[in-house]
Amino acid sequence: MTVVASFVYRGGKRSEAVATDGPRPLLKEGDFVWIGLVDPTAEEIGGLAATYGLHQLAVEDALNSRQLPKVEVYGDQLFVVAKTAHLEGDKIRYGETAIFVGRGHIITVRHGSARGHTELRSQLEASAQLLRQGTDYVLHAIIDFIVDGYLPVVQAIEDKVLAMEKHMLATFLEREQIRRLFRLRRQLILFGRILGPMSDVAGKLVHLELPCVDKSAKPFFRDVHDHVIRVEGMVGGLREVITSVFEASNLLEQQRQGVITRQLAAWAAILAVPTAIAGIYGMNFRNMPELSTRYGYHVVLLVILVLCGFLYYRFKKTGWL
Repeated sequence: MTVVASFVYRGGKRSEAVATDGPRPLLKEGDFVWIGLVDPTAEEIGGLAATYGLHQLAVEDALNSRQLPKVEVYGDQLFVVAKTAHLEGDKIRYGETAIFVGRGHIITVRHGSARGHTELRSQLEASAQLLRQGTDYVLHAIIDFIVDGYLPVVQAIEDKVLAMEKHMLATFLEREQIRRLFRLRRQLILFGRILGPMSDVAGKLVHLELPCVDKSAKPFFRDVHDHVIRVEGMVGGLREVITSVFEASNLLEQQRQGVITRQLAAWAAILAVPTAIAGIYGMNFRNMPELSTRYGYHVVLLVILVLCGFLYYRFKKTGWL
């Protein structure tokens, strides 16, 4: 187990460190303990569960890194699961942060998250007035920190899609690029399955009467809820853009194929004129009056050139060439 930080906060300021395997510290009104863990084992988190009265079902969920976002109430304690996301290449990787909130303590358990809470903790510690509001504000800050990590993921995928859209307008999309479009679309669909429950989590924190969440903290969670909805809208719009890129690519390819087909048909019609005339005079009949004409050869060549020139002019005028 990696203990990122374990401190008592008194009056909004960091105070003494707290041992994760020791007794619960004595706290005054407004004081709380904030403990951050990364990938603990069952035995390691068991001590904290006994010290802070964590519910066994919540502990089991915290150890399982395949939970969907949710909010659970166990007596006077609140248990929240949030999903983190970061982009690796064209694939969205997910982590999980389980949060135990009680009167006087908040414990976070992270699995697979690419962003630690060290920076967040430093930002909060820089403002004692905010930390003085208690564990519900810290809960808001953690969830807001996680949701803010969604936006760079969506923007990075959006940049990839727009780059392929620009390429599509200039030339054909190759087979691998089409496969990549569908891979990105699949990643967005899976991401949407995470955003839905995350929106429900933020909505419950806004609308339900929950332990350890004061009414004064509701506006903060409402802001988080708005951020999740915004990301959901961006993901939905981006999925439509990917679909439109693929459809536009097909239409442009059909249009280019149509142009090529018309050009080939026009040249075939032009070449059919000398082919037909040469075919007639290549039949080798004995009695062909034109064969004895003095200027017949030149006349036939002139007729071929005139007819081919006329056809070329007509096809050029109609845009086939």
